[in-house]
Amino acid sequence: MVVEPLRVSDYMTEIPVTVTAPMPIMAAVRLFVENDISSVIVIDANNMPIGILTERDCIRTALQSGYFDESAGIVGDYMSTNITTVGPEDSLMDVAQLFADSPFRRCPVVSEGRLVGMISRRNVLRALTETTWFPEPPPKS
Repeated sequence: MVVEPLRVSDYMTEIPVTVTAPMPIMAAVRLFVENDISSVIVIDANNMPIGILTERDCIRTALQSGYFDESAGIVGDYMSTNITTVGPEDSLMDVAQLFADSPFRRCPVVSEGRLVGMISRRNVLRALTETTWFPEPPPKS
């Protein structure tokens, strides 16, 4: 029996929430809350990822703008541009290793120059627990 390797496409989030760099940061914060998410992918006009915006990026900004009652700026001012992308056919084990060796918690999934999904640490953990990677625990006696 041949076991097929796990691929990113098998466990990625296919329709991640996205924003653009000129979007007001507080509009992006509302998306976090409304969608119960901790990050969004920032895309350009060609649907190519150019950054990631996380809750952590937004917390200080939201506090300061609310306290001082002023505009907080745009997503492009706060997003992280140091991103690594992966492909849908990439090995899930390679992505797991990437997450183990780096501070990244999520990666945009790109195919033919376009965003097709997002893979996160939680997606990888779900895959590992749903497959034979982890043996079933012995029954309690």
